[in-house]
Amino acid sequence: MEIGVLGLPQSGKTTLFNALTGGGSAGSHASKGGLNLGVAKVPDPRLEALARLFQPQRIVPVEVKYMDVALAREAGRRQGLDARALASLQNSDAILGVVRAFTDPSVAMPADGVDPARDAELLELELAFADLALLEKRRQRITESLRGARPGERAAYLAEQELLSRIQTSLEGEVPLRAQSFTPEERRLLRAYQFLSDKPLLLVWNIGEEAVPTAAGLDAQLAARYGGPGRRAVALCAKLEMELAQLATGEAAPFRADLGLSEAARDRVIRLCYELLGYLSFLTVGPDEVRAWAIPRGTLAAQAAGKVHSDIERGFIRAQVVGWEELLAAGGIAQSRSRGHLRQEGRSYEVKDGDVIEFLFNL
Repeated sequence: MEIGVLGLPQSGKTTLFNALTGGGSAGSHASKGGLNLGVAKVPDPRLEALARLFQPQRIVPVEVKYMDVALAREAGRRQGLDARALASLQNSDAILGVVRAFTDPSVAMPADGVDPARDAELLELELAFADLALLEKRRQRITESLRGARPGERAAYLAEQELLSRIQTSLEGEVPLRAQSFTPEERRLLRAYQFLSDKPLLLVWNIGEEAVPTAAGLDAQLAARYGGPGRRAVALCAKLEMELAQLATGEAAPFRADLGLSEAARDRVIRLCYELLGYLSFLTVGPDEVRAWAIPRGTLAAQAAGKVHSDIERGFIRAQVVGWEELLAAGGIAQSRSRGHLRQEGRSYEVKDGDVIEFLFNL
């Protein structure tokens, strides 16, 4: 799972990036296109429980790769994404947009002051601008292709042209693609474009430490204002979370309890991204490793097999499936089989969260 972290200068974007990845980047970026990479493990207590049963050589949780993408601010002019930043965001599964909601004399103040709602709108507009530029390029190619198109090709080009015109009108009306309606066929066509405003967006209000006690109330306000198709908003103090991320888990817990924080920002952001993306995790077990795999809800067994290895999907025969709790209660795969909990499922089986699966295949 790849998440692009985007924000204006002095928003605390890189501080949050460090909190999510446990990194210690100094936060310096080039004026455009600066990029830091970091990885976080998806917390999953089921892995530890299954590892105690199977005693594997290693435990492999799902990894989240964060890309810290710079967005330039030029005095009196709109922001911009250069080619490197654009490519990074296009390859991401979701976008985490950071807006400044704190005042700190040690951090330079934007010339137009602190206004998180304004900056959230600017981030959305920047995604739309990138999509409009992509639309224009594609429409030019379609116009050129129509000149020598055959009758069958012409109909397809004209249909695509009409779709892109409709999308452009909505984008110019400040409606992101994630909030627009498309047929399943149109959705399949649009996947190749990698539109930025079509990606799930998690807006992070980066608040000051003094505002942490009121964060729950702010979350409720943000949910009412920014909830909707493929979009959520949450209030976090990136500076505090980065400091806590440097502590051992046992040391950080008392501080979190004193502040009324039940969950680390790292875990909370991952959970919200899972929800936005509609992801779940299935598990594989054995003496070599106990491992979690992230897939979209609705994924069928044969497709899930391809997540493990493309050869397994090609030679898929069936899946042996048991719920992780049933497996633990039984004490092993053989015991689950004897209790009738180990099921034989075909390629059209829809994988559930927490399924422990062994794929049988033949090439």
